[in-house]
Amino acid sequence: MDYHHQQQQHHQQHYDGGENDYRQQEDDWDRDLLLDPAWEKQQRKTFTAWCNSHLRKAGTQIENIEEDFRDGLKLMLLLEVISGERLAKPERGKMRVHKISNVNKALNFITSKGVKLVSIGAEEIVDGNAKMTLGMIWTIILRFAIQDISVEETSAKEGLLLWCQRKTAPYKNVNIQNFHISWKDGLGFCALIHRHRPELIDYGKLRKDDPMTNLNTAFDVAEKYLDIPKMLDAEDIVGTARPDEKAIMTYVSSFYHAFSGAQKAETAANRICKVLAVNQENEQLMEDYEKLASDLLEWIRRTIPWLENRAPENTMQAMQQKLEDFRDYRRLHKPPKVQEKCQLEINFNTLQTKLRLSNRPAFMPSEGKMVSDISNAWGGLEGAEKGYEEWLLNEIRRLERLDHLAEKFRQKAAIHEAWTDGKEEMLQHKDFETATLSEIKALLKKHEAFESDLAAHQDRVEQIAAIAQELNELEYYDSPSVNARCQRICDQWDLLGVLTQKRSESLQRTEKLLETIDQLYLEFAKRAAPFNNWMEGAMEDLQDTFIVHTIEEIQGLSTAHEQFKATLPEADKERLSILGIQNEIAKIVQTYHVNMAGTNPYTTIDPQEINTKWEKVRQLVPQRDQALIEEHARQQNNERLRRQFANQANVIGPWIQTKMEEIGRISIEMHGTLEDQLTHLRQYEKSIVNYKPKIDQLEGDHQQIQEALIFDNKHTNYTMEHIRVGWEQLLTTIARTINEIENQILTRDAKGISQDQMNEFRASFNHFDRKRTGMMDAEDFRACLISMGYNMGEAEFARIMSIVDPNRLGVVTFQAFIDFMSRETADTDTADQVMASFKVLAGDKNYILADELRRELPPDQAEYCIARMSPYTGPDAVPGALDYMSFSTALYGESDL
Repeated sequence: MDYHHQQQQHHQQHYDGGENDYRQQEDDWDRDLLLDPAWEKQQRKTFTAWCNSHLRKAGTQIENIEEDFRDGLKLMLLLEVISGERLAKPERGKMRVHKISNVNKALNFITSKGVKLVSIGAEEIVDGNAKMTLGMIWTIILRFAIQDISVEETSAKEGLLLWCQRKTAPYKNVNIQNFHISWKDGLGFCALIHRHRPELIDYGKLRKDDPMTNLNTAFDVAEKYLDIPKMLDAEDIVGTARPDEKAIMTYVSSFYHAFSGAQKAETAANRICKVLAVNQENEQLMEDYEKLASDLLEWIRRTIPWLENRAPENTMQAMQQKLEDFRDYRRLHKPPKVQEKCQLEINFNTLQTKLRLSNRPAFMPSEGKMVSDISNAWGGLEGAEKGYEEWLLNEIRRLERLDHLAEKFRQKAAIHEAWTDGKEEMLQHKDFETATLSEIKALLKKHEAFESDLAAHQDRVEQIAAIAQELNELEYYDSPSVNARCQRICDQWDLLGVLTQKRSESLQRTEKLLETIDQLYLEFAKRAAPFNNWMEGAMEDLQDTFIVHTIEEIQGLSTAHEQFKATLPEADKERLSILGIQNEIAKIVQTYHVNMAGTNPYTTIDPQEINTKWEKVRQLVPQRDQALIEEHARQQNNERLRRQFANQANVIGPWIQTKMEEIGRISIEMHGTLEDQLTHLRQYEKSIVNYKPKIDQLEGDHQQIQEALIFDNKHTNYTMEHIRVGWEQLLTTIARTINEIENQILTRDAKGISQDQMNEFRASFNHFDRKRTGMMDAEDFRACLISMGYNMGEAEFARIMSIVDPNRLGVVTFQAFIDFMSRETADTDTADQVMASFKVLAGDKNYILADELRRELPPDQAEYCIARMSPYTGPDAVPGALDYMSFSTALYGESDL
């Protein structure tokens, strides 16, 4: 081990003032002790071994310490080896004067290092004075092997003793108090070796009462594995009451220097472990982000096609099931994904903060997995969701309208088909060919009445065709059967028209042969037919189903029904008048005994039918009254639901807006410390979470409204969608704001920023945030930097903007601002420091071997380095060499190269 790397100024300081006096006293005391032959023997052996441990680096050694240094050549060589400096050229002559000259050169070199040589002269060394030679060697050992030992502001002997005490403190039966009797049992030497290389000695098997075994074990292991020569014999130490202190100190100093290199490697390994641990943690966070982002995007990808599916259903039941599925999606499936999206943004911000604090490049997610990509995908999801809900409601309205029209079509078609039943046979009957004149005339009048009835039914046929056309336009699922039935009715109607025309012509041809039909029958037929038609229309209207959505609409129906009821007295008069005609006919027949075959030849309507239909109308009126009353009650309940929802929504909506504004003010204003702001925000978060039951109650009211098929609400401008979006934005905003404050605290603590500095940063940021958006645009940021004393050109400003706005959004957030303000004073590891640490582990080589990494680093981090280091290709490369330099720069990205 060379010791010439120590700083010369540090050496000189230890020999100034009182330290020189201490050294002189110690040397004088030690010279008296040299009179003890046992100690002299120990010093002679120890010093010889110590000198040889250095001289062998120059390819030589000594056998007799007082004889081999007499010519001064090996003494000068020893000083050159241990100091790493070149001495003056030695004299090669063998005369006494040459030897004295060489020894003086050596002594002058020792003196130049700040060492006082008391009573040691060149003549005594040349004469082979053992006492003086040992004293000189001890002085050299003190200067170059012991003086530079420093432990907790103690140095030299005291520092070496403190180092021994610290290293052996955990071991039983070891109590180092000095450099003589504390080492006699050998456990101190064994403890030092076991503390640094526990695999070399099984310390548990050593016994205090067996010093010879302990000493021999320590000396043999040190020589074999630690490259420390055997400087003492176990017999010399055990056989001496008080071993020589200089010999022990010299031997122990060799242990200190042997293990000091391991301490440096341990420090370097710790630094690398720290850097690698940060890198591994960041890589895990990146992998977690990628997985969470992929899962969320996959869910959005699978959900959007479902929301964009606009395939209509044929029945209300099927559409109601779709609406229920959509409600389940809103209540059960979407809320967890909202939380995942928020957590993903928080994780991304936290990861970027950690990367900035550890001086690492910003994290760039895989293509398509940026936070902005996820926000865009989420926006597409919500767009599809909004359109899907509108489509569902429109489809429900359409099906409701279709069901109503289809039922109305069936009712009108059934009435018309019932009326037309038998009409073709009647029009094709040839009864006029064999009828009498009176019968012919009766048939003619009857046919005229039929024509009147046919004309009255024209309106119903047109209504049937119009309803069928509307069902086709609304894409009614059973349109083919409706069209077929409508076509049959129209074809039959055309046929009836043709048949009617033919019969009319036939009757007219024989009209001259007929006599006038009894006017009373004709009058009865003419008045009974429209009245009968009116009653059928009234029954149809009274049985017609109705659909209303507001209380005003039901009130309109009720008003129309009351108006209809007001016409019933006049209708009853008409009925009595028509029946009066029949009564008059019966009276004439009875009076004049007219043979009329018992029936009215002009019409199929008889008084009994009129009375039956009239009674039916009277029964339907109260039924219609009850139906209107029930519908009125239902609409009143719907109005109550509208008001109930509106009352809550008109409170919750402004409450959400107020909370959003309050959170914005807290994040911008500087009231208290960051911890105070964080506490305030968490109190807001708690109050917001506690407000959730009101949102749930409003959801319940909204569900009742949808179940009641209420599609509008004039009492409020807030829809449930507005409330849901506002609530989700409020939860996201409070979570994001809390995360920003936490990141500011993390940045402040990691960068050592005081609260006053943080307030100053916030004040400067707020001053130049002229739009009060919580962000500065590029020009505001430039003005802020100029106000703080920065003098920069366009290139420098562009470089700073690339740091604070890596995504090139054109704005600077407060987090990016404080990161920039604290970046230049940050105390973080750099690529150069990590590279220097690797160089220590590599023994100053430009490359490192896998075995060296596995020896100095924990297994997982050693394998991490081996897997990522490129092969070293320099001129001094050996098999298996790894390039730690490029690996160190890669840890910090291209910015540190």
